[in-house]
Amino acid sequence: MTIPKGNILVINSGSSSIKYRLIALPQEQVLADGLLERIGEQESRIIHKTAGDSGRLNEIKQSVAAADHHQAFKAVFEILGGNCSVDAIGHRVVHGGDRFSGPALVDDDTIESIRALCRIAPLHNPVNLLGIESCLAHFPGVPQVAVFDTAFHQTMPPHAYRYAIPETWYSDYGIRRFGFHGTSHHYVARRAAEFIDKPFDCSHLITLHLGNGASATAIANGRSVDTSMGFTPLEGLAMGTRSGDLDPAIPLFVEQTENTEANAIDRALNRESGLKGLCGTNDLRTVLEQKNAGDERARLALDLYCYRIKKYIGSYYAVLGKVDALVFTGGVGENAAEVRRLACEGLSRMGIAIDEVANSGVTGAIAEIGHAESRTRILVIKTDEELQIARETMAVLDKDQA
Repeated sequence: MTIPKGNILVINSGSSSIKYRLIALPQEQVLADGLLERIGEQESRIIHKTAGDSGRLNEIKQSVAAADHHQAFKAVFEILGGNCSVDAIGHRVVHGGDRFSGPALVDDDTIESIRALCRIAPLHNPVNLLGIESCLAHFPGVPQVAVFDTAFHQTMPPHAYRYAIPETWYSDYGIRRFGFHGTSHHYVARRAAEFIDKPFDCSHLITLHLGNGASATAIANGRSVDTSMGFTPLEGLAMGTRSGDLDPAIPLFVEQTENTEANAIDRALNRESGLKGLCGTNDLRTVLEQKNAGDERARLALDLYCYRIKKYIGSYYAVLGKVDALVFTGGVGENAAEVRRLACEGLSRMGIAIDEVANSGVTGAIAEIGHAESRTRILVIKTDEELQIARETMAVLDKDQA
């Protein structure tokens, strides 16, 4: 195998969309970037951007036929074109279980392991696997790497990843906490360490990935030691449509009281709860607009959302003992100044205090918003999971060749 020193195609195959990016390494230049959405709907759409002579990305939008993922990948490969040079492919895979503690070269064993994990990640791993299989067929001989959302959290100690449940549930079914968003947490944690000029393996950080899905991670000496999501992405912070932390007796109560099927409860907790359950919308921008217009349900939703974040900040501060930096990332974390303000409000005695002017004027890929008297640095960092996947893909192939 030849070590790729060129173009890495990153594939993120979701249940109804495919994100992709072509990145030239080591210069980390984006050559193409795209999203194919609405897979399975009557009319799917692809938004494709390519680098022009000026280095800026030129955008194309067009309707495509994508009744399923096979058609969707065909459309992606067509728009990338025959002149597209791909030296390696990196795939985002949501669940690696306890089998993968880092990225892995795609081979028969890796594929079968991902397939076996579909039982605990039925919404994500099957479509991630479709992406791998489609690329293997279209790019024969091109090395491919799987990068797992759960891998960064495999450094959690047993007292953090075990549940207080019957031992057989763990030994027979593998029920434990895995955590997710690991690629994003890993990327912004390294960026934070560089920014505060501290070696990553000496850094103590709390990273907050806040979007429609949301999670918090405690990082000690560059290693994830605890994270808010658990066996599934349902646990932890309140999210756009997910409930987050919940008394486990509640689903049983609802099932018995309303004679509701388990699938309906699962759908309610994953798709109809969180911000949407509290005020009717999972879009934080709409929640803020409704709150500012005097909507009390929206106010409650925002207060609960930020209160949960604050609780995790406090608990992870206790876990770490010291915190070099608190990092906000994700669509909400990067753009919602009000959420950042409320999440840090009242934490000055812990050494966490926001500068209101800096917080309201965040621009660029990284910004510092902590008050001059804040003992903990507070950063807003634009995440880049695709770049992190490309870097990890290159690292695996370099290692494989060594």
